[in-house]
Amino acid sequence: MNPKRFFLSPANPTQKQYEALRAFYTGECSALEAAQRYGYTLNSFYSLNRDFKKKLKNKDALLFFVTRNAGRKPLDTTGETKRLIIALRKKYLSIPDIKSVIDTQGYKVSEKYIYNIIKEDGFGRLPRRRLLTREQAISKVKLKAPKSIMLDYTSETFSAPSGLGILCLIPYIQQYGIDRLIQGSDYPETKTITRLCSILSFVALKLSNVRRYSADDAWCMERGLGLFAGLNVLPKTAWYTSYSDNVTRKMNRAFLKGLHKIWLNYGLLSDTANLDFTAIPYWGDDSSLENNWSGKRNKALASMLAVLA
Repeated sequence: MNPKRFFLSPANPTQKQYEALRAFYTGECSALEAAQRYGYTLNSFYSLNRDFKKKLKNKDALLFFVTRNAGRKPLDTTGETKRLIIALRKKYLSIPDIKSVIDTQGYKVSEKYIYNIIKEDGFGRLPRRRLLTREQAISKVKLKAPKSIMLDYTSETFSAPSGLGILCLIPYIQQYGIDRLIQGSDYPETKTITRLCSILSFVALKLSNVRRYSADDAWCMERGLGLFAGLNVLPKTAWYTSYSDNVTRKMNRAFLKGLHKIWLNYGLLSDTANLDFTAIPYWGDDSSLENNWSGKRNKALASMLAVLA
């Protein structure tokens, strides 16, 4: 190809964009003529013009004419992500669990990417396990969990294999105004976590299937539980203890009175009493107490039978 033909009949897509826009903005031809000359529809040329002006406004118009390499950008140039995935797999974590953990560390990869890494490294499929066994495997992972901060609700994608079910409760909390009741309560709050987010953090942890909060703190990396409370992740175990120390009986009574009014206004109270029987064990010697069945220990033992109405 001779030099003149190179400029008059550009074959490179980026060069075609440049020539079409140059001809239009220098007054050489109209938008319709530029579109016809360089093989665009009129709407396509308008879109090209719009994108160029947006780049020009952001002072990076030259980047608009940079030829980009085809294909997907490499996700792991240093190999750090791969090493972390393999390390977690060696601890017998499933692919969704691995995804949930590495999301909290700032790595943006898909479950398919994790699967390919595991397959290439020769790992086999994990056997079917009980939920308790999975939780025990996650609890052995020692990673620094992110600090709890308020969500700014910008668009993002993350994995939450076990924390999305409780989001179904949020419409009911809003419908009955429980969120407004919490916001107007005397419960403590900090500069970083509001009282609403604080109380919902307790609710989220209570609704989850975590059995021992202090022994297994992998839940503080669960983005779904954090989303329920309006946080990126739930606070750590020590936070719950320190927060509870600042909650008084007066605060709880005032909140329960407000909650009672809500149930009354919506007609959710009736003349039915809900009873709960529980055995309070006695561990002393020479007990004269009767034996009562303890469901927690699956046996009868010397105890006081308490009835909660």
